[in-house]
Amino acid sequence: MVVDLWGKIKNHRLSPLYLLYGTESFLLTETYELLIRTVLPEEEREFNVSVYDCEETPVQMALEDAETFPFLGEKRVIVVKNPYFFTAEKEKEITHDLKKLESYITSPSPFSIVVFVGAYEKLDERKKITKLMKEHAEVFVAAPLAEKELREWMMERTRQSGAMMEENAVDALLQLAGTNLMTLANELDKLALFVGPGGTIRQETVEKLVSRTLEQNVFVLVEKVTKRQIDEALQVFYDLLENNEEPLKILALLASQFRLLYQVKWLSEKGYGQQQIASILKVHPFRIKLAMGQAALFSEEELTAAIRQIAEADYEMKSGAMDRQLIMELLLMKWSEKTN
Repeated sequence: MVVDLWGKIKNHRLSPLYLLYGTESFLLTETYELLIRTVLPEEEREFNVSVYDCEETPVQMALEDAETFPFLGEKRVIVVKNPYFFTAEKEKEITHDLKKLESYITSPSPFSIVVFVGAYEKLDERKKITKLMKEHAEVFVAAPLAEKELREWMMERTRQSGAMMEENAVDALLQLAGTNLMTLANELDKLALFVGPGGTIRQETVEKLVSRTLEQNVFVLVEKVTKRQIDEALQVFYDLLENNEEPLKILALLASQFRLLYQVKWLSEKGYGQQQIASILKVHPFRIKLAMGQAALFSEEELTAAIRQIAEADYEMKSGAMDRQLIMELLLMKWSEKTN
């Protein structure tokens, strides 16, 4: 888990080799930047940090750098990006000396930390070089965080800023900002700055300072529809128009949300749990949790009808048959009653 790895790094329990891969590029970047900050004082980073890209530079050049003594310091950090030779990707024009890499992996430089970083979903475990690397390196897979891990990460980032965060504030932030780590990091940093060192981020602080993303506003719009609160649903829509959001874009996100609700409902009825559904649909588990709550308020027929009505509204908007805002208003008013 990312918080555990970061704890080891901060406590200087370091490895000479790291292999960081996965689809959460934000976590990959945060991890190797933490390594650099922990290992090297700021004044040494200009001289003792090197970054290589294996799609442009042979890996042996990075290894030669790793075997060079640090300049005016005790350590070097070598970041090696896109090490595609650990995956099933085809060889590229660059010639990498993997024999030299094998030799380095088994006997790494004592004064360098080499970090291999790749935004790959999986590695080729059949390859000798991959097996050797996983055997000798500290390996971190930057997969989307489960809800528990996401909450721990949010708490840890807040602590790093010298503040604390209440549980209901975490809930509120996830509801308002979604689960994108870059967005959450920016909001957490802003909230921590607002409350100051030693301060506590509370639910009311989040609600005061954090604006909903477009996707979260669409989620609220659907929430109002599920409760047949047409006046409030229309107000959310008008607020989006005030923010210069196009009706066609709002409709597209509504279509995506209702498709998700239909898929979640169907899979739930087949006996799949939250984590399984998240894996099948490749959607964050927290979003699946919220969708399960919304889907329970619709029948399968209502969801099918809503998706059909959205398709009809989409055609009307694109054909110019009627004013786009009016089309959305009529659709929402139609949903104020049963959607079948």
